[in-house]
Amino acid sequence: MVDFYSFAKGVVKRILIPLYRIEVIGVEQFPKEGGVLLCANHISNLDPPILGITAPRPIHFMAKEELFRVPLFKNLITILHAFPVKRGMSDRQALRTGLELLKQGHVLGIFPEGTRSKDGKLKKGLPGVGFFALRTRAAVVPCAIIGSYRPFVRLKVVYGAPLDMAPLRERKASPEEATDYIMQHIQALLDQHR
Repeated sequence: MVDFYSFAKGVVKRILIPLYRIEVIGVEQFPKEGGVLLCANHISNLDPPILGITAPRPIHFMAKEELFRVPLFKNLITILHAFPVKRGMSDRQALRTGLELLKQGHVLGIFPEGTRSKDGKLKKGLPGVGFFALRTRAAVVPCAIIGSYRPFVRLKVVYGAPLDMAPLRERKASPEEATDYIMQHIQALLDQHR
C-alpha cells in the first residue's frame, strides 16, 4: 500500500519537474540509510516540495510555527512529516524532535538561513544546524537549489557528498563553527553549478 507521502510525492513530481525543468545532480551520493541532516539554501516557498520530490528518501522538515495555525494546511504538512519551530528563539521542543528523528535514522531537512533569501545570495546560517550536526552521528548533506522558479526555465538541485564532521566533533567546535563549515559547502555547490 502506498503511503500518503509517496502518493503526494508522485503527484507533485508530475507537476513540478516539467514546469521548472528540474535537473537533479549528485543524488547518487545521498546516503541510503541512517540519519541524514539535509542542509539547503532557501530561495522560495517551493523549496521544501522541490527537495521532497528530488531526494531519494522522505524528508522531515522544520516549518515555521505560523503554518500550523492554518487548520487544513496544518493537517497536510503534518502528514507530510513537517513539525513546528518557533523562529527567532531557541525552541527546545523542536530541537528535541529534530535530534530524535536523526537518531531514529530519518532525514531532517533544514534551511540554515532560517528564512528565504530575497536576492538569492546565501545568508549567514543559524547555529541550530551546527547543533544538530555536532550532537548526532547523522550524515550532513549540503544541497544547493539554483534557479529562479520561472516556468520552463531550468532549476537545478545539487546534492553534495556527505561532509566529514568528525574533526569538528573531536575538537568540540561550537555550533556556529559547524554551521559556517556547512554553509561554505553549500556556497561551493552554488558557485560550482551556477
